[in-house]
Amino acid sequence: MTVQSKGTPAINAELADRFRFARDIAEEAGALALDYFRRRKDLTVEIKGGLQDVVSIADRDVETLIRRRIAAAFLDDGILGEEQGLLDGRSGYTWVVDPIDGTSAFVHGHKNWCVSIALTDGTEPVIGVIRVPCDDETFAAQRGGGATLNGAPLRLDGALTLQNGLTGIGASQSVVPEKVGALISGLMARGGNYIRTGSGAQMLAFVAAGRLAGFHEPSMHAWDCLAGYCLVAEAGGFYLPFPAKGEGLLNSGPVLAAGPGAFDALRDLAETSMCLTV
Repeated sequence: MTVQSKGTPAINAELADRFRFARDIAEEAGALALDYFRRRKDLTVEIKGGLQDVVSIADRDVETLIRRRIAAAFLDDGILGEEQGLLDGRSGYTWVVDPIDGTSAFVHGHKNWCVSIALTDGTEPVIGVIRVPCDDETFAAQRGGGATLNGAPLRLDGALTLQNGLTGIGASQSVVPEKVGALISGLMARGGNYIRTGSGAQMLAFVAAGRLAGFHEPSMHAWDCLAGYCLVAEAGGFYLPFPAKGEGLLNSGPVLAAGPGAFDALRDLAETSMCLTV
């Protein structure tokens, strides 16, 4: 399976404009989400799938805000959002948005949630912005421009491994518990340890920041991972490719990303645990 890593194309004006926009709208969307978070006891919460799969009026309103801003600024761009689906565009660019990644944590009063905004050019994510309002942190990356946290550059250290760092593990009702159990057991047998925050996008941002050695979840969607993938690649890490065009964006699949000192070991662990097939 092909591994994606940081490229070095020239930064063009179209991307630069969209990158500035993405950072601005992530701040605005994060502020709206944070206001809802502070009033969460008054929110209407619905069950989408199983009892762990929830959505709130906050998710819908934050996505609506982002969609309106994108439509006003870049009318020909496509938009895919978790709550409102795919709107095809004509420019070749598609925005991929999770208005609140970690909704279950959000509605239960935990701070492990974020706003995730990515842009794909039909081949790979070229912009990724993840806003964590409760921590006042903005992770941002543009293809060829590096990754930053609140404006400070991020660069991964190859000395961080599964053994001397933490690994983020994600799980959902779409994956049998035995596979996740085997993944965690295998990691600990190798001398590693794990964490799960409830937000895959946030954990991918933590990989880019060097707070986690890597992250793996056997099944995720594009809106959960593409922004984080851009961040990891621009910080000097690696990830497994994810469909970035058309209907492929609607499919779920395995997500795995890590720094240079942990990627091969994490991929091997995922394959051994039967959470990843290559």
